[in-house]
Amino acid sequence: MKRMILALAVLLGGLAMPTVAAELGDDGLHKEDWMRETFLDLREDLAEAGAEGKRMALMIEQRGCIYCKTMHEEVYPVPEISDYIEENFFVVQLNLHGDREVTDLDGETMAEKNLLRKWGILFTPTVIFLPEEVPEGTTAQQAAVAVMPGAFQQGTTLDMYTWVNEKRYEMENDEDFQRYHARRIKERQAGQDQ
Repeated sequence: MKRMILALAVLLGGLAMPTVAAELGDDGLHKEDWMRETFLDLREDLAEAGAEGKRMALMIEQRGCIYCKTMHEEVYPVPEISDYIEENFFVVQLNLHGDREVTDLDGETMAEKNLLRKWGILFTPTVIFLPEEVPEGTTAQQAAVAVMPGAFQQGTTLDMYTWVNEKRYEMENDEDFQRYHARRIKERQAGQDQ
Protein backbone atom coordinates (compact mmCIF):
# COMPACT_ATOMS: atom_id res chain seq x y z
CA MET A 1 0.00 0.00 0.00
CA LYS A 2 2.83 2.39 0.87
CA ARG A 3 4.41 1.71 -2.53
CA MET A 4 1.14 2.55 -4.30
CA ILE A 5 0.86 5.81 -2.38
CA LEU A 6 4.49 6.65 -3.13
CA ALA A 7 4.02 5.83 -6.84
CA LEU A 8 0.88 7.99 -6.96
CA ALA A 9 2.69 10.87 -5.25
CA VAL A 10 5.57 10.63 -7.73
CA LEU A 11 3.14 10.50 -10.65
CA LEU A 12 1.13 13.46 -9.43
CA GLY A 13 4.27 15.38 -8.54
CA GLY A 14 5.55 14.79 -12.08
CA LEU A 15 2.31 16.08 -13.54
CA ALA A 16 2.56 19.23 -11.44
CA MET A 17 6.04 20.01 -12.73
CA PRO A 18 6.27 22.65 -15.44
CA THR A 19 7.22 21.09 -18.78
CA VAL A 20 6.77 23.96 -21.20
CA ALA A 21 10.06 25.34 -22.45
CA ALA A 22 10.53 28.92 -23.54
CA GLU A 23 10.29 29.52 -27.26
CA LEU A 24 13.40 29.03 -29.35
CA GLY A 25 14.75 32.10 -31.10
CA ASP A 26 16.23 32.19 -34.60
CA ASP A 27 19.60 31.53 -32.98
CA GLY A 28 18.33 28.24 -31.48
CA LEU A 29 18.45 29.58 -27.90
CA HIS A 30 15.53 29.54 -25.48
CA LYS A 31 13.97 32.98 -24.98
CA GLU A 32 12.37 33.86 -21.63
CA ASP A 33 10.11 36.90 -21.22
CA TRP A 34 12.52 38.34 -18.64
CA MET A 35 15.53 38.29 -20.97
CA ARG A 36 16.55 41.67 -22.39
CA GLU A 37 17.27 42.56 -25.98
CA THR A 38 20.03 45.16 -25.84
CA PHE A 39 22.73 46.67 -28.03
CA LEU A 40 25.17 44.42 -26.11
CA ASP A 41 27.22 47.26 -24.69
CA LEU A 42 27.64 45.72 -21.26
CA ARG A 43 28.53 48.99 -19.50
CA GLU A 44 25.33 50.57 -20.84
CA ASP A 45 23.38 47.45 -19.83
CA LEU A 46 24.86 47.60 -16.33
CA ALA A 47 23.80 51.25 -16.03
CA GLU A 48 20.28 50.42 -17.23
CA ALA A 49 20.05 47.55 -14.73
CA GLY A 50 21.08 49.95 -11.96
CA ALA A 51 18.55 52.55 -13.08
CA GLU A 52 15.85 49.88 -12.74
CA GLY A 53 17.13 48.83 -9.31
CA LYS A 54 18.13 45.41 -10.63
CA ARG A 55 21.21 43.23 -10.66
CA MET A 56 22.77 42.28 -13.99
CA ALA A 57 23.24 38.66 -15.01
CA LEU A 58 24.82 37.36 -18.21
CA MET A 59 23.28 34.04 -19.27
CA ILE A 60 25.53 32.12 -21.64
CA GLU A 61 23.93 29.33 -23.65
CA GLN A 62 24.30 27.51 -26.97
CA ARG A 63 22.10 25.88 -29.60
CA GLY A 64 21.30 22.25 -28.80
CA CYS A 65 22.47 22.45 -25.18
CA ILE A 66 20.54 19.74 -23.31
CA TYR A 67 21.38 21.32 -19.96
CA CYS A 68 20.06 24.71 -21.11
CA LYS A 69 16.88 22.95 -22.26
CA THR A 70 16.54 21.33 -18.83
CA MET A 71 16.80 24.73 -17.15
CA HIS A 72 14.17 26.22 -19.48
CA GLU A 73 11.80 23.24 -19.10
CA GLU A 74 12.18 22.37 -15.41
CA VAL A 75 13.55 25.38 -13.55
CA TYR A 76 12.76 28.73 -15.17
CA PRO A 77 9.04 27.98 -15.72
CA VAL A 78 8.52 27.68 -11.94
CA PRO A 79 6.68 30.92 -11.05
CA GLU A 80 8.65 31.50 -7.83
CA ILE A 81 11.91 31.40 -9.81
CA SER A 82 10.83 33.25 -12.95
CA ASP A 83 9.07 35.96 -10.92
CA TYR A 84 12.13 36.41 -8.70
CA ILE A 85 14.44 36.74 -11.69
CA GLU A 86 12.11 39.14 -13.49
CA GLU A 87 11.67 41.36 -10.42
CA ASN A 88 15.34 41.50 -9.42
CA PHE A 89 17.57 40.85 -12.43
CA PHE A 90 18.43 42.39 -15.79
CA VAL A 91 19.36 39.29 -17.81
CA VAL A 92 21.34 39.51 -21.04
CA GLN A 93 21.70 36.28 -23.00
CA LEU A 94 24.93 35.53 -24.87
CA ASN A 95 25.52 32.74 -27.39
CA LEU A 96 28.68 30.66 -26.84
CA HIS A 97 29.09 30.38 -30.63
CA GLY A 98 27.44 33.68 -31.57
CA ASP A 99 28.70 36.35 -33.94
CA ARG A 100 26.90 39.41 -32.52
CA GLU A 101 29.24 42.22 -31.52
CA VAL A 102 29.50 42.72 -27.75
CA THR A 103 31.30 45.52 -25.93
CA ASP A 104 32.76 44.19 -22.69
CA LEU A 105 32.87 46.32 -19.54
CA ASP A 106 36.53 47.09 -20.29
CA GLY A 107 35.49 48.69 -23.61
CA GLU A 108 36.78 45.96 -25.91
CA THR A 109 34.35 44.97 -28.69
CA MET A 110 34.31 41.56 -30.36
CA ALA A 111 32.04 38.73 -31.45
CA GLU A 112 30.25 36.86 -28.66
CA LYS A 113 32.19 33.64 -29.32
CA ASN A 114 35.52 35.48 -29.07
CA LEU A 115 34.49 37.37 -25.94
CA LEU A 116 33.36 34.19 -24.21
CA ARG A 117 36.61 32.49 -25.20
CA LYS A 118 38.45 35.51 -23.69
CA TRP A 119 36.49 34.99 -20.46
CA GLY A 120 37.33 31.28 -20.41
CA ILE A 121 33.74 30.07 -20.73
CA LEU A 122 33.85 26.42 -21.73
CA PHE A 123 30.33 25.08 -21.26
CA THR A 124 26.69 26.04 -21.04
CA PRO A 125 24.64 27.13 -19.33
CA THR A 126 26.77 29.56 -17.37
CA VAL A 127 25.36 32.60 -15.57
CA ILE A 128 27.72 35.43 -14.60
CA PHE A 129 26.42 37.78 -11.91
CA LEU A 130 27.77 41.32 -11.84
CA PRO A 131 28.04 43.92 -9.07
CA GLU A 132 26.23 47.24 -9.43
CA GLU A 133 29.45 49.09 -10.21
CA VAL A 134 32.53 47.92 -12.08
CA PRO A 135 35.83 49.82 -12.24
CA GLU A 136 36.99 51.00 -15.67
CA GLY A 137 39.25 48.55 -17.47
CA THR A 138 37.67 45.51 -15.82
CA THR A 139 36.08 42.74 -17.86
CA ALA A 140 32.72 41.26 -16.92
CA GLN A 141 34.43 37.99 -16.07
CA GLN A 142 36.88 39.77 -13.74
CA ALA A 143 34.08 41.74 -12.10
CA ALA A 144 31.81 38.75 -11.45
CA VAL A 145 30.56 38.41 -7.87
CA ALA A 146 29.40 34.85 -8.61
CA VAL A 147 29.24 32.39 -11.47
CA MET A 148 26.63 29.63 -11.78
CA PRO A 149 28.30 27.03 -14.00
CA GLY A 150 25.86 24.45 -15.30
CA ALA A 151 22.30 23.27 -14.83
CA PHE A 152 21.00 23.06 -11.29
CA GLN A 153 17.82 22.04 -9.54
CA GLN A 154 15.12 24.57 -8.71
CA GLY A 155 16.19 25.18 -5.10
CA THR A 156 19.85 25.68 -5.97
CA THR A 157 18.98 28.08 -8.77
CA LEU A 158 16.63 30.18 -6.64
CA ASP A 159 19.16 30.20 -3.79
CA MET A 160 21.95 31.41 -6.09
CA TYR A 161 19.87 34.27 -7.49
CA THR A 162 18.75 35.18 -3.95
CA TRP A 163 22.29 34.96 -2.52
CA VAL A 164 23.54 37.35 -5.22
CA ASN A 165 20.59 39.73 -5.01
CA GLU A 166 20.93 40.01 -1.23
CA LYS A 167 24.69 40.62 -1.63
CA ARG A 168 25.48 37.77 0.73
CA TYR A 169 28.90 37.48 -0.93
CA GLU A 170 29.76 40.75 0.88
CA MET A 171 28.55 39.71 4.31
CA GLU A 172 31.12 39.42 7.01
CA ASN A 173 30.27 35.93 8.17
CA ASP A 174 31.21 32.42 7.22
CA GLU A 175 28.08 31.78 5.19
CA ASP A 176 29.45 31.36 1.69
CA PHE A 177 27.04 30.13 -0.96
CA GLN A 178 27.40 26.46 -0.04
CA ARG A 179 26.58 27.13 3.63
CA TYR A 180 23.73 29.46 2.67
CA HIS A 181 22.30 26.85 0.32
CA ALA A 182 22.59 24.09 2.94
CA ARG A 183 20.75 26.28 5.46
CA ARG A 184 18.01 27.06 2.93
CA ILE A 185 17.57 23.34 2.19
CA LYS A 186 17.09 22.65 5.91
CA GLU A 187 14.60 25.53 6.19
CA ARG A 188 12.58 24.23 3.24
CA GLN A 189 12.58 20.72 4.70
CA ALA A 190 11.52 22.00 8.12
CA GLY A 191 8.65 23.91 6.44
CA GLN A 192 7.47 20.70 4.76
CA ASP A 193 7.58 18.78 8.04
CA GLN A 194 5.12 21.14 9.70
